[in-house]
Amino acid sequence: MKTLLTGAACALALLASPALATAADYAILGPDYGKGAAQAPAAQEVIAKAKAALTRPPGAIPKLHTEGTLPGKGIREISLKAKEDQPIVLNLALAWRLTGDRAYLDQAGRYLEAWATIYEPSFNPIDETGFDALVLAYDLTEAGLPAATRAKVDGMWRGMAVGYLDAMDGKPKNSETNWQSHRVKLAAMAAFQTGDAKLIDRARAAFRAQVTANLQADGTVFDFHERDAIHYVTYDLDPLMMAALAARAHGEDWFAWKSPVGGNLPGALDWLAPYAKGEKTHIEFANSKIQFDRDRAAAGQKEYAPHPWDVVNGVGTYALASLMDPRYAALRDSLVARTGRQPAAWIRLHQQWGATR
Repeated sequence: MKTLLTGAACALALLASPALATAADYAILGPDYGKGAAQAPAAQEVIAKAKAALTRPPGAIPKLHTEGTLPGKGIREISLKAKEDQPIVLNLALAWRLTGDRAYLDQAGRYLEAWATIYEPSFNPIDETGFDALVLAYDLTEAGLPAATRAKVDGMWRGMAVGYLDAMDGKPKNSETNWQSHRVKLAAMAAFQTGDAKLIDRARAAFRAQVTANLQADGTVFDFHERDAIHYVTYDLDPLMMAALAARAHGEDWFAWKSPVGGNLPGALDWLAPYAKGEKTHIEFANSKIQFDRDRAAAGQKEYAPHPWDVVNGVGTYALASLMDPRYAALRDSLVARTGRQPAAWIRLHQQWGATR
């Protein structure tokens, strides 16, 4: 049985029906979770998507590469197709936990084993950021998978944790930008999944170093000054919050940690809040210092041309924030009501549980 240190990589450890879970699964959220959960709208959405994927073969490929590419260039389209596996495997894992139907578990295992067998990590955090969904899926299914599958997937997470931590010990490309935030996320989630205390210590240090380098005392982030886009504010904060969520599941409060220069996640979220509330507006990318932003706009990617920031992009950010601090729940709910956009299903399932705890 897992200890707290080597338990679930995040709060998803609890998205299980009581009949399926062990004491280790309940280290974070409690044994009552899942009562009636399969009838919730978010659960029905997950189960329907998972059912549709039961006969779909995994799309694992040796390399993913979309970062820095324009439409139609390189292996961009092939990579985007392969990345469709990421939400699918998480839906399969959630459906297994919600229903107990082993067909979902077996299919999730096929996907996880395929990626662990075929994929060759590049340690490009933009290309690989979606692997957080696979960590979460494994977190939910690990105990039910065959030993041979677990050995392969465990090896993938150890390799990812070590690779990203080693990269951050040097001076990798874009070491102060959102790239580093995504490195921290992948390293932290993978490290907690391995349960290796030394890797977790290194991930904690990497998180603190990035908060210090990227989050300013006034609440702004490095990327906002470089890209002139709130798009990159949320793209910094979301991965750092996923790392903090993994730490929270293991009894550590990374979310509120404040750097020596005064930056922390709550401060950045509070800076963003007036924009999310519609009290302030911002024209995205108008003064970006990055030529590639202009190249993408010229190639027809309208999201990189100057335009008002759309508050719909704050839904996921404040949904994540609300998992760690309830004072963000009101803003999350306001954004959902105003935009019609729902948070990810796994977050809604967590919220449903929290409301009845």
